[in-house]
Amino acid sequence: MTDTKYNGWTNYETWRVNLEVFDDFEPAQYYSAFNPEDVHGLGQSLKAYAEEVIFDCAEVPKGLAHDYAMAFLSNVNFREIAQHLIDDYYRQEVTA
Repeated sequence: MTDTKYNGWTNYETWRVNLEVFDDFEPAQYYSAFNPEDVHGLGQSLKAYAEEVIFDCAEVPKGLAHDYAMAFLSNVNFREIAQHLIDDYYRQEVTA
């Protein structure tokens, strides 16, 4: 079995998407129904958001580049990113 961890994250894809899409992302500002207890729900919302970002950024919405981007996203652990954002949310609440 190969260890695919990257910089403490599940894999390179998760690390990269967190860094480039969700750095300084505050779920409470984007989702009116944000529930810091619902890691799964937030993960699903983050996945939809990332897919929207890919769709909006692509010059040609469908095609080879889009397919590669979607394949890249399929390897992302959105639940891990959601948990990271929730942990940050609670850390900010404690220091506020």
